[in-house]
Amino acid sequence: MIRVGTCAWSDHDNFYPAGLAKTAQIAYYARFFPLVEVDSSFYRPPSARNCALWTERTPPEFRFHVKAYRTLTWHDREAIPDPPALRSLAAQFAVAVEPMRAAGKLAALHFQFPPWFQARPAERDYLAAIREALPEHRLAVEFRHRSWFAGPEETAASLELLQRHDLVHTVVDQPQVGSGTIPFVPAVTSRALAVLRLHGRNASTWYKRTDTTGERFKYRYSPTELGSFVPPVRALAAGVSDVHVLTNNNYQDSAVRNAAELAQLLALGYEDPWAGAPAPPA
Repeated sequence: MIRVGTCAWSDHDNFYPAGLAKTAQIAYYARFFPLVEVDSSFYRPPSARNCALWTERTPPEFRFHVKAYRTLTWHDREAIPDPPALRSLAAQFAVAVEPMRAAGKLAALHFQFPPWFQARPAERDYLAAIREALPEHRLAVEFRHRSWFAGPEETAASLELLQRHDLVHTVVDQPQVGSGTIPFVPAVTSRALAVLRLHGRNASTWYKRTDTTGERFKYRYSPTELGSFVPPVRALAAGVSDVHVLTNNNYQDSAVRNAAELAQLLALGYEDPWAGAPAPPA
């Protein structure tokens, strides 16, 4: 099963009909895509109430990725959790997402680590610790420091570590600009799931402080660029139960446009949100 969707659903300008209530956006989005990433959970822990509402407003086949809270992913440098704190935070997170998990709609908890999370013993031990703290959940890991994939030996060691702990390697497409980016490594480390996140290729804003997150990922993939993902996605699908592709170029409606275009290239049969509408600007 290949699913395509976007990272977040509320950031897409010009996608929703005028006047549509915010609370109705997830149901409208789910008409066209069977997958989404909840990214608000990175900034503040999600509530079980919201997770239950999102679950109720989406069809049975819909799937969620939920981004792990920033303290769990070392983004708060002054509050890196020790083992008791990790267990406590992980337990709270698990309670919050339980409505999704109970309904069979929780695909993965997404741990996107910052550039200062490098390929060192402490970080490797932490990966084992998060698996131990969340034994019943599928966990996807995304690195943001090149040390994990600095060369063939480092790449093999990183993938073996993820595989040993049944952690999903997140394949990424992003601009290649320094140590805070990683290469495209289309590999499988868990037979249940493979994840591909498309961040765009805007090198000029990758390290820039912008007014909104969307501005950092201001990029629209061309049809040729999207077409280049079709063979690796199909190759990944040959070795896992599910492949999930998430577009993170959340500037205006680039993410939803590119997600819909990629779904069409993969012949997934999704309804076209813009059927009969004018072509988007180049």
